Amino acid sequence: MQSSLKLVDTHCHLDASEFDADRDSVVLSARSAGVAAIVVPAVERVNFTVVAQMCRRYPGCFPAYGVHPMYVDNAKPSDLQALRTIIEESRPVAVGEIGLDFFVEGFDRERQEFYFAEQLELARTFGLPVILHVRRAIDTVLMHLRRIPVTGGIAHAFNGSRQQAEEFIRLGFRLGFGGAMTYDRALRIRDLVRTLPLESIVLETDAPDIPPAWIARRRNSPEELPRIASVLAELRGQSMEDVAKITASNAVSALPGLENIGAGA
Repeated sequence: MQSSLKLVDTHCHLDASEFDADRDSVVLSARSAGVAAIVVPAVERVNFTVVAQMCRRYPGCFPAYGVHPMYVDNAKPSDLQALRTIIEESRPVAVGEIGLDFFVEGFDRERQEFYFAEQLELARTFGLPVILHVRRAIDTVLMHLRRIPVTGGIAHAFNGSRQQAEEFIRLGFRLGFGGAMTYDRALRIRDLVRTLPLESIVLETDAPDIPPAWIARRRNSPEELPRIASVLAELRGQSMEDVAKITASNAVSALPGLENIGAGA
């Protein structure tokens, strides 16, 4: 039975190899569950074309293009020109997934910051929002955003402080929450989603990663988004319908290229 909900998964790596065996059924199941739109962020130049083709194949899927901080070791300056070209040719919903990751040891921070800043400049040039990876690097990400202002976007998988959350909101960003908030032990995240303005929150799965509590350590999927949304509704004491409507509206505000999602639902 087709759900009447119209949810937006603002972050799903649908091109990942984990979906190669059953991608068609994953998309169909998500749509039937009420997921009206799925944002698919590229992470390096070699998957720009794959993401583009996938989003043409599946109605309701929208591409974003960028070089992820954990892929910059293989990146070349020519990748930035390739990013500029695909932005010019296809006008994605965002530049992303870009940002910084200071959690994993061994990555070159200076190199990460170079590619992050260059991609922020591209986003500013084209007037596009950004989808940000901010793991253990929020203050440095914010420093770059104050230096190179962009038209907002989403701080994906947010796990920072209340003060950091408020600074992102001040800069015009929404905060992405997904499977992590479904765990009872995630006290800080659950407190944030309870108390931040709902207008500042968007939903995401980060599938196949960050599985919610009920499928812990297994592959995540966009069809889990309605149940993730129900956790948000329960934590806030609001109806599922209000959570779906407001977070979908927030997603469109953050990523205006999603404005026609109703047609693909």
